[in-house]
Amino acid sequence: MELFLQMFPAALVMATPIIIAALGGLFSERSGVINIALEGIMLVGAFATAVTVIFLGESMGRAAIWVGLLVGALVGCAYSAIHAFVSIRLRADQTISGTALNMLSTGITVFLCQLIFQGQRSPNIPVSMPKISIPILKDIPILGRMFFNEAYPTFFIAVLLVVGAYFLLYKTRFGLRLRSCGEFPQASASMGINVAKMRYIGVLTSGALGGLAGGIMLLTTNIQFSVSVIHGVGFIALGCLVFGKWNPWGCLLTGVFFGFSEIISSYSGNIPGLSGMPTEFFYSIPYVLTIVALVLFAKRSIGPKAAGQIYDAGER
Repeated sequence: MELFLQMFPAALVMATPIIIAALGGLFSERSGVINIALEGIMLVGAFATAVTVIFLGESMGRAAIWVGLLVGALVGCAYSAIHAFVSIRLRADQTISGTALNMLSTGITVFLCQLIFQGQRSPNIPVSMPKISIPILKDIPILGRMFFNEAYPTFFIAVLLVVGAYFLLYKTRFGLRLRSCGEFPQASASMGINVAKMRYIGVLTSGALGGLAGGIMLLTTNIQFSVSVIHGVGFIALGCLVFGKWNPWGCLLTGVFFGFSEIISSYSGNIPGLSGMPTEFFYSIPYVLTIVALVLFAKRSIGPKAAGQIYDAGER
C-alpha cells in the first residue's frame, strides 16, 4: 500500500499531459478530422513554453510559467492550423498530413533551438512549476495523500478540462453540431451547419490542447527542452483516446492508467519479482500497452463514422 501511495502522485504527473492531449484528439476526431500530429504539436508547444519561461523567468518569476503555457497553447493552435488547412481546404489525406507535421516539428524545433540557444538543448528553465497542498482535503486519509498533498495544479486543470469538454460536447448545441460533423457531415450540411467551420474549430482546439499538454509535460517532468522531451506521449494519447472510446471521462481514466505505465520503471526495483528485470523492459511498457489497447479495443471502440473521410459538399 505504501508503494502505491508513493507511485500515485507520480503517475498523475505523467497522466496529465496524456489526458489533455487525448482531449485534443477527441475534439478533432469528433469533428471528423483524424489528428495523429499530436506528438508534433506537443513538441512545438513544449518548445514555445520553454522559450517563453526562459526569457521571462527572471523578470516575472513563477508567473512566467502560466504565460509560457498560454504561449504553448497558442503556438500549438497555430501549428495545427496547417493540418486543418491541408486536410479541410485542400482535402489532403489526413494521416499523411499529420505524419508530415510530426516530422516537421522535429526539424523546426532543432533548428530554432540552434538559432536561439546555439545548441540542441535549451538552458535549464529558471523557474519550476509549484506544487500545492489543499487545506483540509490534504488531511483526508489516503485520498488526501494521493490527490491533495504536494500535487501539481496541472492535474486539477486536466480534470476541469475533462468536465468542460464533456459539458461542451454533450450538453450544448455547439457540441451536438460538432459531433454530427464527425458522424454524418452531409446530413449536418443539409441542416445548415457549416461543416468546414466546425472541423476547423475542432482541429484548432485540438492544437491548443496539444500545445498546452506539451508545455505541461516540459515543466513537470524536465528541466530543459530537447527534441526528445515528448518521447512518444502524443502517440500514447492517441491510444488513450481509442481505449477511452472517444469520451472525455474515458480519456481521464485511461490517461491515469497510462500514467502508471509510464512511471513503473522508476519503482520497479521496489516491486517484488520485478527488481531483477532489465530497465529497458519497463521503459517499453507504455508503448506495448498502447499497442495492446489498440489491438484489443480498436474493433470494440467505435469512433466517429466520418473521421478521416474527406468532406465533399456535393456528395450525398
